[in-house]
Amino acid sequence: MTAPSSQSLVDPLGIAGQIVAEKYRIERAVGQGGFAVVYRAEHVIWKQPVAIKFFSELSSVPVDQRDAMQSAFIEEGRLLTQLSSQTAAIVQARDVGTYTTPDGRWMPYMVLEWLEGRSLEELIVAESRAGRPHFTLGEVLRLLGPVAAALDVAHGRGIAHRDVKPPNIFVLGDDPRQGSVAVKILDFGVAKLITDNTQMKAAMAKTGASITSFTPQYGAPEQFSRTYGATGPWTDVFALALVVVEMLSGRPALDGDDVVQLAFSAGNPERRPTPRLLGVDLGEAVERVLAKALRVQPAERHARAGEFWAAFEVAAGTGSSRATAAEALNATMAMPESLRAAITPVRPAGTEAMRDPVTVDAATLTPRAAQTKSRGAWFAALGVLTAALAAGAFFALRAAGDSRGAAPPSSAPTPAPSAAVAASDDAPAAARKCPEDMFEIPAGQFYMGTDAAQAPDNQKPAHNVQLDGFCMDATEVTVAAYLKCSGVGACRRLAPEVSYVGMKPSEEKAFKPLCNVDVADRSDHPMNCVSWRDAETYCRKSDKRLPTEAEWEYATRGPDGRVYPWGDEKPTVQHLNACDAECLKWSKRADVGVLVLFESASDGYAATSPVGKFPGGSSRFGPKDVVGNVWEWVQDFEGKYTADESKNPSGPSSGERRVLRGGAWNGAREEWLHPSFRFAAEPERRHPAIGFRCARGI
Repeated sequence: MTAPSSQSLVDPLGIAGQIVAEKYRIERAVGQGGFAVVYRAEHVIWKQPVAIKFFSELSSVPVDQRDAMQSAFIEEGRLLTQLSSQTAAIVQARDVGTYTTPDGRWMPYMVLEWLEGRSLEELIVAESRAGRPHFTLGEVLRLLGPVAAALDVAHGRGIAHRDVKPPNIFVLGDDPRQGSVAVKILDFGVAKLITDNTQMKAAMAKTGASITSFTPQYGAPEQFSRTYGATGPWTDVFALALVVVEMLSGRPALDGDDVVQLAFSAGNPERRPTPRLLGVDLGEAVERVLAKALRVQPAERHARAGEFWAAFEVAAGTGSSRATAAEALNATMAMPESLRAAITPVRPAGTEAMRDPVTVDAATLTPRAAQTKSRGAWFAALGVLTAALAAGAFFALRAAGDSRGAAPPSSAPTPAPSAAVAASDDAPAAARKCPEDMFEIPAGQFYMGTDAAQAPDNQKPAHNVQLDGFCMDATEVTVAAYLKCSGVGACRRLAPEVSYVGMKPSEEKAFKPLCNVDVADRSDHPMNCVSWRDAETYCRKSDKRLPTEAEWEYATRGPDGRVYPWGDEKPTVQHLNACDAECLKWSKRADVGVLVLFESASDGYAATSPVGKFPGGSSRFGPKDVVGNVWEWVQDFEGKYTADESKNPSGPSSGERRVLRGGAWNGAREEWLHPSFRFAAEPERRHPAIGFRCARGI
């Protein structure tokens, strides 16, 4: 869908000529989407053009809910402003507020920078009509590199765009094939701003507007069906790869005339939409990278845009300047240490006495077993375009003839390799701060713990903690990884053994078969039934260490005080491996008491799962399975919090019990999944619900 000409729109809100917030004079409407209208305005003091996006469909919010919604909107707007301030390749957010139209309609608005140019879709169409050849590999790398960099900035904070497509990529400059361009990604986070806020969701539901749809021609399998898992940064990787393939081949990568056909094309494992399928052979290395980005299963793709783009550049033979690019990207993307975040109160699901979350239950270990037609025609017929996005609608086209304020910004740098798991084998180590199997957690600060009234006292008070940057294992340490250590004598050889204070013979009999160490088909499962000392030894012998309790919580929740690692959305079987219907069945057979989290659903694994199987539950910084699967030992002795601010805390210097974090496959209460939740046990405890992951300094 192209942005409409400014001459083709009327004044939907009847506000042309009005002054908003005593400084923005409304000139004309330039775009209208499912629930927003975009106007060009002039800043009356600076005499510069801006774009103002009015969320008109939110005018139906009840009066008594508007203050709360306004506060939530401002907080989300602040997050978006911070995001856009970290890279020039995301359209810049300038202001946020609420406005009441002359006819009495109340609505929030966002002020954005005004750009001059055209969308990538318009560019592709214009190049095709002019009879020019398809974009070369070098041109694609240059045009989309800033887009990948911008996406990776957001992915580093656990934020996904979810509607990456040519209409949402804006190109500034005269001749994109000659390098004289800058690129911006549009409508970043707008859908998330609405869908992640409960009050906004309710308001939108009353209007009947769709706010969770997407563009099918650039949809990933998990957007068509949640049976593939949750959406996230990996969804953007899939869409960006589709855009790459389209530019290289001259036609859309997914084959289909309707949603059903496109869904089949996106999820067909026998026919992946790579360049070679569309008749373009760019060599085995490029084909392999794009094939990985376009895999059906989210867990098998590159974890985030920076990882994908770094591998793509190396495959294309343009990776020789990685160190310079990495330095430039780090300067652009670095999260400011001054970033402050308010704690989100966490209220436990119940008030009954806390039970031992490690020994409460157990379970068995059996896992559940060509070119589309004209876009304009089928987009209009389907009516499933993202309602939140008026793609490119707040940007004047050069055809519209208005050229004021058209100074394009510098292009953002090409992203360097991220520290994500499964990074390209060809990516040079010099450009990474962390090993390939670890994520980089940037320096920052956050409020550790919670002040929620019903939270256990050991989580209180919430207190400010500052941390230096560090690396965190992408997943829990696997059985295979541990056996490599014990196989060379660096780690103690472990046998299936369960041991904890107060263990009954019947419990030992029930839990012992769940230890993974000697089970052949569990080599990719987390190493469990491991004591704190054995976990500490493994990390030390691997030139790593156990994370501190503060590092674990920060890597899991980030600075924004989210309720769960993935955000505020309630946990589902797409987010984590927890106690489910299969767990309940086992408990009845074995006469073992359980507390079931997913009583009528199955996450596919009754006890532990292979690591990394639930990307929908990844933390904002990237680590997977930070809740669920197994509890994780951390470095600290158990101790009380104080209200004092601290930097790089490491807990008490001595104690009787060590801290465990994160819940497990037997996690049966939602509060165990809150990043602030703390549990402690004797260091010698060995249980099938306990494992670990490692960290290291940068």
